[in-house]
Amino acid sequence: MTPKKLPTQKKKQSLENFPLVEVIWVDAEEHGDVGWNCLEEMKNAAKTEPKEMRTVGYVLHRGEKHISLVGTVGPEECSSLSKIPTEFVREIRELN
Repeated sequence: MTPKKLPTQKKKQSLENFPLVEVIWVDAEEHGDVGWNCLEEMKNAAKTEPKEMRTVGYVLHRGEKHISLVGTVGPEECSSLSKIPTEFVREIRELN
């Protein structure tokens, strides 16, 4: 008779596994309304610099193509995920 396997307990995550960072990045933008737009207004909008954004969160993934952050981490749950493409990132600051 083979022994029964005991149910495995889920390993609770430690915040040490998720570095806290601030990501400074440039956001992609879109201007105009559905339909026709004034060409002169679009030319003016085309010249403006994209907005610099700052996101603070716990790193769940950091790879060649993107970094993924969540703002809140619990033992078995977390808040929604933000993915920022690496090409958009200007700087990543470690906060812990």
